[in-house]
Amino acid sequence: MTETTPASLALLGLGPMGGPMARQLLALDGGLTVWNRTSAKTEPLVTLGARAATSPADAAADVILTVLPDLDQVESLLPGENGLLSGWTAKNITRPILVVHGTVSPIAVAAFAERLLRLHGVTVLDAPVSGGTVGAEEGTLSIMVGGDKDAAHSVEPVFQAMGTTVRYMGPSGSGALAKACNQVVVAATVTAVSEAMLLARSGGLDLAVMLELLQGGLADSAVLRQKGNRWISGDFTGGGSAKNQLKDLGFIREAAAADGLDLPLSGTVTELFGEMVAQGDGALDHTGIHRTLARRSNPSLEGPVLPDRR
Repeated sequence: MTETTPASLALLGLGPMGGPMARQLLALDGGLTVWNRTSAKTEPLVTLGARAATSPADAAADVILTVLPDLDQVESLLPGENGLLSGWTAKNITRPILVVHGTVSPIAVAAFAERLLRLHGVTVLDAPVSGGTVGAEEGTLSIMVGGDKDAAHSVEPVFQAMGTTVRYMGPSGSGALAKACNQVVVAATVTAVSEAMLLARSGGLDLAVMLELLQGGLADSAVLRQKGNRWISGDFTGGGSAKNQLKDLGFIREAAAADGLDLPLSGTVTELFGEMVAQGDGALDHTGIHRTLARRSNPSLEGPVLPDRR
């Protein structure tokens, strides 16, 4: 594969991340096939030049990128007459590469990669991304890659079309483990900022000025730059869900336990996000952990938007 002439390429899963990632790939020569369970999501990309597949089998290509929430959804694309395995066979693609861009368990994806290679000759790369929807839309994602090194190198031009920081981390599961490390920082950051903003609000400080101060000092982060206004408006709808954040924190706990590590901060944050999801706020952006913290002082708080109490 070269930067101008990639092998046949398809992206499956056109959600908040997959859609903009696919748009970045349209700049590559060789064409792009897209598929989504809700076929209407393919229409904007078809307008821009992509081909819409009718099934995973129809989408089967030398390189398949999946942008799905968890490994179960990836595995569901494989079996049956409409699955990827049938599609690869029908198209005589004998050494396909399957890329898992979702945030998944490092342990589970390593086992998945071993099984697919042994049983079907499919090379799996775990290549989770960080940067949020803004990074996906701007093509500035951070992509951390695990799996066969030669396969990772062959797909690198595809990754570079979507991200500005692409790093090979090691054998299968290494990319997912790197993403777990990333999620430790992300989950802790949104929780820490939520506590800071709760304290500032309680003390009558101007949250817009507080945000400006945080962004101008050592506390600055991509979280503040991309999501700072959520704490000011109190609108936590949409975005990266707390439910998915809790899922990712579960993978962190699993990986830490496998290595005999005690990660107390991650444990506390996991409990808080579990509380948030149990309260019915799992669909809110993970910055909505602010609501969960606020409820501890004001249990009567209800609704999707935190009112300004200044």
